[in-house]
Amino acid sequence: MTAAMSLGAHESATQKAARQAKAFISIMTVVMVAFPFLGMAFQGLGLDWDIGDDDVDSVSNALAYITLALGLNIVVGFAGLLDLGYAAFFAIGAYTYGIFTAYQIMPEWSAFWDPLAAISLVEKIHRDGADVVHFTLSFWIALPLAAGISAVCGVLFGFPTLRLRGDYLAIVTLGFGEIVPIVFRNVKSVTNGAAGLNGVQAPSLFGHSFQVNPKPYYYVGLVLVFLLVLFSVRLRDSRIGRSWMAVREDETAAGAMGVDHVKAKLLAFAIGAAFAGMTGVFYVAKLQTATPDMFGFPVSVMILVMVVFGGMGSVWGVVAGAAVLSLLQTWFLPSLTNWSHGIGEAVGNRWMQKVDFAGSTELIFGIILVMTMLYRRDGLIPAARKQAALSFDAQNVQGVVRGGFNKAAAAKLLRDMPKKGGNLLEVRGVTVKFGGLVALNAVDITVPAGGVVAVIGPNGSGKSTLFNVITGLVQADGGSIKFDGAEVLGLKPHEILERGIARTFQNIRLFSNLPVLTNVLIGQHARLHTGVAGAVLNLPSASSEERTALQRAKDIAALFGNRLTPRLGQVVSNLSYANRRRVEIARALASQPKILLLDEPTAGMNPAETLELAEQIKSLNELGLTILIIEHKLDVVTQLADTVVVLDHGEKLTEGKPAEVRRNEEVLRAYLGRAATEAAHAA
Repeated sequence: MTAAMSLGAHESATQKAARQAKAFISIMTVVMVAFPFLGMAFQGLGLDWDIGDDDVDSVSNALAYITLALGLNIVVGFAGLLDLGYAAFFAIGAYTYGIFTAYQIMPEWSAFWDPLAAISLVEKIHRDGADVVHFTLSFWIALPLAAGISAVCGVLFGFPTLRLRGDYLAIVTLGFGEIVPIVFRNVKSVTNGAAGLNGVQAPSLFGHSFQVNPKPYYYVGLVLVFLLVLFSVRLRDSRIGRSWMAVREDETAAGAMGVDHVKAKLLAFAIGAAFAGMTGVFYVAKLQTATPDMFGFPVSVMILVMVVFGGMGSVWGVVAGAAVLSLLQTWFLPSLTNWSHGIGEAVGNRWMQKVDFAGSTELIFGIILVMTMLYRRDGLIPAARKQAALSFDAQNVQGVVRGGFNKAAAAKLLRDMPKKGGNLLEVRGVTVKFGGLVALNAVDITVPAGGVVAVIGPNGSGKSTLFNVITGLVQADGGSIKFDGAEVLGLKPHEILERGIARTFQNIRLFSNLPVLTNVLIGQHARLHTGVAGAVLNLPSASSEERTALQRAKDIAALFGNRLTPRLGQVVSNLSYANRRRVEIARALASQPKILLLDEPTAGMNPAETLELAEQIKSLNELGLTILIIEHKLDVVTQLADTVVVLDHGEKLTEGKPAEVRRNEEVLRAYLGRAATEAAHAA
């Protein structure tokens, strides 16, 4: 089989799987729309399968949990933020609607309320001998209103706390989740305390009130699920979703690739909170009551288990997980309890007669969580499907690149470079201290536009620290760094990337659980502009930008020939070390840099791979790209560099042409040691 045929077969299999998925979704949509009336259809066919109002109500509750899980999936699954207090936003949305429809807050009527009465937000009623205000906020207005209020609360809570990571963030969110119900329990004048709000207004549509009929609520819940699934899928596949996943995988690398991680986290928290707020309105309108106990820590844990069980980061997995576990709670466990009691009575087993599976929901959910983590960590439907190993033909779908990149192809992918002649990067007197250790001591380095400057030195000499301070990952204690004439010292990593400084890392920092193509796409983050609205509404400008970005990412990968092109769908953690290096360089090139900082790019490569990469770096420089490189292999330095800077113990030892530096006594002493140098001369 030829390479083209192999690739075509792979694409055909992918298209077939996509068609099957669409067909399944279409069938399930029809079934869900017809669900409340399936009992009548079954009876018409002579089947004794009844679907009553209780069943419709149970599925409506499941739909509410699906929307909650979709919101938490954005926070936990997409952005990787462990939120143990998610039910707090659920409560905020519920009380937003409950307070403004229940008969709780009733100020005296005055002319001030007349305009609001004219648009049906309030009404005048007579109570205890006086005219008072009754709030009549429409359910349809409350949905976006509660979403907005919850999102604002998410931002206000997240701004001071999302700088925390891991366990610390989890503890803070847990505290927030406990505080909100306590506040609602104690503000009795507004929330009626522990007794809760009663008489919450039922929604109405076209003048018909839903009252306690479960069918209208079912269809409202179904529409919410459809909209939030669409919202989640489009965000996931957009610039916004990729930034969340980058932060989840490696916050440091995300910043170096132009992602403002604070903004990305706040956006995820706000959108997740908005989902919960809308669900709160739906849930409290259906129950027509709200109490603080409905929104405690067990609810947050239950939603988290649904996300983990379904598959963190997987939209359809979360839908399936939430549906299965919520119906397990409302349908299967009560039925199992009844069966157990019946069998216990038949066989005379007292334990089976008393067991209550429905009352042990938290225990059962805990067992499910443990079993999921032990035997299926990726959940029911994993976010990333495992790719089959590539065949020989598929791996060689494009030839090996020799002698550097194709200059015509590479030139189309690089931005217009600064004209040669001046200094593009100027590092003056930069000092970095870590406690009592001076990592850099008044270091001066200049990199001319279009040049290649190599930084060498023994381990611990401050080379990577120099890169880190240039790219904003480490703060300097003094000095100046000017890039293209503007000061960049003190800027954040994503701001420095936006100016045109891209880098790789000594220890490869890729987004390991994401495919090659997604890694390269994330490199373009700062050059793309689609926001939440554009992504969700699938505006023509957003679609066009995404298509262009996708093609650009493929073209950049194609520069490396069969090293990357056949592996675009492969998760980078499955690649060889050399190919991971290539992906990291491709990701940096995708950001359209003016200067490329390469931190030991050939480390761990064999001689053939080293020569290949050195030729590719040289071809980039010949196209005008400025290079600043850290490298231990002196033959690579000699081949590439115009100027070599030697660091030792955080200070600049010398600077000059590669041949001059290789003969320098101080350089030999720093690399080989005094005794070894003297022995070499004696020999």
